[in-house]
Amino acid sequence: MLEALTAAIANLTTVEHFVYLGVGVVLGLTVGVFPGLGGIAGLSLLMPFLYGMDTVSALAMLIGLVAVIPTSDTFTSVLMGIPGSSASQATVLDGFPLSQQGQAARALAAAFGASLCGGLVGAVILTVFVQIARPLILTFGSAELFMLAVLGLSMVGVLSGSGLWKGLAAAGFGMTLGSIGSAPATGEFRITFGVDYLYDGLPLVVVGIGLFAVPEIIDLLRKGRPIATGGRLEGRWSDGLRDLVRHWALCLRCSALGTIIGAIPGLGGTVVDWIAYGHVVQVSKDKSQFGKGDIRGVLAPESANNAKEGGGLVPTLLFGIPGSGAMAVFLGGMVLLGIEAGPAMVSSNLDLTYTIVWSLALANVLGAGLCIVLARPIARLTTVPFNYLAPFMIVAISFAAFQATRDLMDLVALLGVGVIGVLLKRFDWSRPAFLIGFVLAPQAEAYLNLAAQFYGWQMLIRPGVLIILAITVVSVWLGARGAQRSPIPVAGDVSVRGSDEPIDSRPQLIFVALVAALLVYAIASSLQRSPLAAMFPVIIGIATLLACLYVGGVLAFGPPGSRLNFDAEQSAGTAKRSAIPMNLAWIAGFIAATALGGFIIATAAYLVLFLKLRAGAGIVKALTMALVASLVLWGTESLVVVELPRGLLQFLWGSGL
Repeated sequence: MLEALTAAIANLTTVEHFVYLGVGVVLGLTVGVFPGLGGIAGLSLLMPFLYGMDTVSALAMLIGLVAVIPTSDTFTSVLMGIPGSSASQATVLDGFPLSQQGQAARALAAAFGASLCGGLVGAVILTVFVQIARPLILTFGSAELFMLAVLGLSMVGVLSGSGLWKGLAAAGFGMTLGSIGSAPATGEFRITFGVDYLYDGLPLVVVGIGLFAVPEIIDLLRKGRPIATGGRLEGRWSDGLRDLVRHWALCLRCSALGTIIGAIPGLGGTVVDWIAYGHVVQVSKDKSQFGKGDIRGVLAPESANNAKEGGGLVPTLLFGIPGSGAMAVFLGGMVLLGIEAGPAMVSSNLDLTYTIVWSLALANVLGAGLCIVLARPIARLTTVPFNYLAPFMIVAISFAAFQATRDLMDLVALLGVGVIGVLLKRFDWSRPAFLIGFVLAPQAEAYLNLAAQFYGWQMLIRPGVLIILAITVVSVWLGARGAQRSPIPVAGDVSVRGSDEPIDSRPQLIFVALVAALLVYAIASSLQRSPLAAMFPVIIGIATLLACLYVGGVLAFGPPGSRLNFDAEQSAGTAKRSAIPMNLAWIAGFIAATALGGFIIATAAYLVLFLKLRAGAGIVKALTMALVASLVLWGTESLVVVELPRGLLQFLWGSGL
């Protein structure tokens, strides 16, 4: 082991290694800033350049990119409320409210410091853990993996606040939408509404952006002010680093948590941030500021995010089983370089394994340092009047959503999920609970099917299952106890109702009825398939339907002051003159223009109209900004080789009609 460490240090200290590692870091930072691209796109872009490179240098560039994307995607999550990737969705909950309070630089610095901590702790743990990881990971069967998915769902109770039943209904609703498409065990299609696009299910990128970015854009357009209240920056990046030092124990715990969960194939990549967020909420005595701008809600998921990249290397290197989509592409890069993943990585190639692990740590140091330096100037975006930022954000989220499957239906799905997100936020249904349910549905169903076939009811008495079940029960109990103590929820920055009139529950009842109707369709559609394909969505559908009936019953027959009776529009006194439909129409208009003329043409026309009509900009200024944005998109499409939506007119022109 000492010889392997010495050889790894010799590889790390060469100038060539540092140069290629730096190239990977810079590329990773660039890709990470674009919401929706993520590690898979970045690694795919690097693949053609690996041919002919020596092994250590090529791995340095790959690792540099993998390490910093979870760091740099924090920019959009904190500044704009747009999840940069599936791994930065939990950061939005407290990072974006901090930006709205003028604390963007503080939130970014804390996030980057936590990312650095996570990367370093993950590397240290892996250095020791890599020797004992193989027998430990092999003890996890399908039954244990299913229970880990259930453990992730137990975070719903913590993240639902006072509306525990709404949180359960939201999680079930998310799991139902996550079951759309082919059944993992049989390949049968269900809950597709007869739409070909849904045969592969809804893309996670589209759902994440629609749930969190669209409602925040709509809300800020309604307020018509900068993201930072008063258009000022109060926090400093040094404040964020002090927060990191103050909560060092939390960062260490979440880093260790991220490393361990990241080592479980297929589970950690998309849920580790929610588990870390749920953990910090559980152990905190004062929970009142979570979701409103608590710095601990930024530190926990960010430290776990970067640590999980190190954890993901364990199954990738030892078994050739990628722990995430990005690790799958990384594994492909190893194959191109002639490196075979497997047990040899901890025997004859142990020096190479340690080189990879500590390259990850070095890349985190470089990436976090660059991001901290850039945090303050980039945070100034939050002081720009939002009517100027909004059209560019709408273009950005549309660009990100389209990269999911590169189908124009991605944009239609974005609008549909965005409407769901707006309604969930308005009626205080937990969006994190919905997203956790959506993320875990495919994995939970696949593991449940395997466990049922392999073990039957015997799965319930396996030691690993019993241990995870005990942890889950404790988590649910803590969440339920916290729900009893939570105050009646308040949406956004509305702290006082605009009217003394009782809340009219009819809009909420209509929403509950629509969700129930969708659940009935999902159950009916699934029952037409084989028992194995129907088992999971039917069980989830019935359970969620019962939760919806309970919520609907309380709204219809319960006291007006019930915790479940909440409508943000009525609380703000804006229900009768709501600007939500008009703001959604702007997004729908951009999607329609894209379908007609293509993305670049639609962007130019949309920016001119929006900046002129909504922001009140002069025609020259609007034309100049639209031209610059169009040139950036054209350059991105040409140089980075990403695809942009083509419109009907472009197809007709290309066909000569």
